[in-house]
Amino acid sequence: MTRGMPIPEIVTLHIPFRVVKRGGRKEMQLPDGAAQQRRTDNTLVKALARAFRWKKMLDAGEFATIAELAEREGIAPSYMTRVLRLSLLAPDIVGAILDGKQGQALTLARGVEPFPLVWSDQRVELS
Repeated sequence: MTRGMPIPEIVTLHIPFRVVKRGGRKEMQLPDGAAQQRRTDNTLVKALARAFRWKKMLDAGEFATIAELAEREGIAPSYMTRVLRLSLLAPDIVGAILDGKQGQALTLARGVEPFPLVWSDQRVELS
């Protein structure tokens, strides 16, 4: 459009994107290379907070076993074990999660699956 041209009544924009499920909700994903603003995954942050809280309680000796703690929290011990795994993430990955800058591969569903314990391997696998 130039200065002398009239303004059209209808303007059509074509924006390529796809809809993906992330943390139980739908999210638009732009094509590779397009700048997109990331939001904090509150579900993942909440699970991370629980993991560190539970780890602290176990380390302090408040509970002798995961089963005892899980019973007090009213959740399955197997779920607690999977969430506790998040406390083994590299500090920079934890910081990225809190800032909403974690890799797209890292969702709560992926975080509770087995991942490498070596931090450098985590960075490769979870980025």
